[in-house]
Amino acid sequence: MPSILLYGEPGIGKTSLAYAIAGSADLPFAALNATSAGKKDIENLIEEANFQGQILLFLDEIHRFNKLQQDTLLPHVESGKIILIGATTENPFHAVNPAIRSRCGEIKQLKRLTIHDVETLLTKALHDTKRGLGREQIIITESQIHQIALASNGDGRKALTLLESVFYASDEEDGKTLFKDETIAQLAERIGVYGDKKGDQFYNLLSALQKSVRGSDVDAALYYLAMCLENGDLVAVNRRLLVMSFEDIGLAVPEVGAHVLAAVQAAERLGLPEARIPLAHAVIEMCLSEKSNSAISAIDRAIEKIHTTQTGDIPMHLRDAHYAGAKTLGVEGYEYPHNTPIGTFGGWVNQQYLPDNVKDETFYKPVIAGQEKRLASIHEHLHALKNQKTK
Repeated sequence: MPSILLYGEPGIGKTSLAYAIAGSADLPFAALNATSAGKKDIENLIEEANFQGQILLFLDEIHRFNKLQQDTLLPHVESGKIILIGATTENPFHAVNPAIRSRCGEIKQLKRLTIHDVETLLTKALHDTKRGLGREQIIITESQIHQIALASNGDGRKALTLLESVFYASDEEDGKTLFKDETIAQLAERIGVYGDKKGDQFYNLLSALQKSVRGSDVDAALYYLAMCLENGDLVAVNRRLLVMSFEDIGLAVPEVGAHVLAAVQAAERLGLPEARIPLAHAVIEMCLSEKSNSAISAIDRAIEKIHTTQTGDIPMHLRDAHYAGAKTLGVEGYEYPHNTPIGTFGGWVNQQYLPDNVKDETFYKPVIAGQEKRLASIHEHLHALKNQKTK
């Protein structure tokens, strides 16, 4: 079998799948957890692989290994002496060295368990007399099993932990443990919150928040805002909301930028949980505002042009002329727009501002939305004037 990487959220079966593979492979098997394994463990493993000829290694939380630790395994994975099953909750394209990734035959992304999967798991645990609660006298309804499965949010480990917690928190009646709905509800609080401030899931939440606002879905945006705030990184949420106000709403409703800035500043002063109130205002307003990405698109076109085209010389008449020898160097000819007669568009004069090699480029392309309609008409008018004068 080839080396593989198993990627997915906690409690969805990465470890179980690795042990199932190990059980069906006719190879010596070793398991390490990168959160606790050290250099000595790796050396012992390599020594064992050299002795056995080949070894199957399950490395849980592989993203916790630093680059040096991962590189230590690399030649042995490459030679085939170590067949690696790496498990990670972080995106392997971010957290695992490219060299390790390239030696793995497959990167398998596992999905959360379905409600039916978790109900099946809970039912087995209730009947398992060796490792479950099968020896206990328990009164539990199908509805309560469903309630626990629903609260686990697709995490099998959480489901089993919650089942056990409810069992120990429940009262006995006539020698039987009676599960109650209120006990399940009380213990299941916050069970749907998953992710840490620096993990992939949190950045996925921020991404989902921005895309929901961009798509004008108020309910989805508020849902992802709530998830982000429950993870507790107010600074990251504030930063993303402020960026969104200029990136996605932009010139269509330019005052939204100032409104979001005020909401972010209020949130910083208030702190959580009160910070959720001004941020909810900001998210709702952005969702229901007209959208324009013309500003970010324009600056990105300009940046791309700088990276892909030889940088042109600034026209002589635009260069700094505040020194005695400027005219000697040819720095002259600038026409001051404020001194020109006021015509159809204020004080405007037709002169070249871009370098010669990009003088005909157009970076700003207006979006006809909201208040940008007015800017678009001015932009079109100025282009017409410029072309007319040029002819």
